[in-house]
Amino acid sequence: MITRRTFIKTTALAGFATALLPKSVFAAEMHYPIGIQLYTIRDLVARDLLGTLQILAKIGYDTIEAAGYGNGQFYGHAPEAFKKMVQEAGLIPMSTHSGVTVENAAQVAEDSIRAGMRYLVLPSLGSEYRKDLDGYKRAADDFNQIGETCKSIGISFGYHNHAFEFERMDGVVPYDILLKDTDPELVFMQVDTYWMVYGGYDPLDYFINYPGRFRLWHVKDMVEDDSRDSTEIGSGKLDFPVYFEKAKISGLEAIFVEQESFKLDPVESITKSYQYLKTL
Repeated sequence: MITRRTFIKTTALAGFATALLPKSVFAAEMHYPIGIQLYTIRDLVARDLLGTLQILAKIGYDTIEAAGYGNGQFYGHAPEAFKKMVQEAGLIPMSTHSGVTVENAAQVAEDSIRAGMRYLVLPSLGSEYRKDLDGYKRAADDFNQIGETCKSIGISFGYHNHAFEFERMDGVVPYDILLKDTDPELVFMQVDTYWMVYGGYDPLDYFINYPGRFRLWHVKDMVEDDSRDSTEIGSGKLDFPVYFEKAKISGLEAIFVEQESFKLDPVESITKSYQYLKTL
């Protein structure tokens, strides 16, 4: 059932998330939309997609990032049907993780736009690119091509890091190649705060050294002990208040909660993360 609160929220957010609005207004008026990567609650999504979306809206999340694109569908639904389902639950379909390549970029971009997405993110780098620095340079070239295709169609293309991009090769951090060899007008970075810290580097340094490149953040915290497991935002060692002090410098437009595993009930966990983020 669509309540008056849900209707107002959905209408306002849907109108606001259109590409017609300037980025500065998007960030300033929304104070950064708080979203969640659906991979975080993948088991709930697999059992009941619509019911899970409704739970997210009830918690207060503004938007979602999908991780279930394949064969032209999102979680088994046509793009338009998925968009409608998300919006009727009271959320905005803003971003998607998809296996986009130079060859399929146009089709994936078109499907993502039909699903209401504003951002198309490659979630990881294939092993064929990761063997040496030349591979990372090829990846950067491919990213530029994908980004150019996406831009021409009307969606922004980005890359999501893990920890392997920070393992030095011949004294060079491969992630730096991806940043330096990609066109900022064509490729943005979705920083995963947890994996960057796991790899031994500080997000603040990257925000300062590469201003404007990190339009999306995966906010994910790390426990204090040696296990380095992910945990609820605000419950671990990552200094999110300090990160947010550099949000504008980084280029931030939206954040997405992501967590690898849970010790709490998943719904309790993502509620705790959302409530902490609202305090920032």
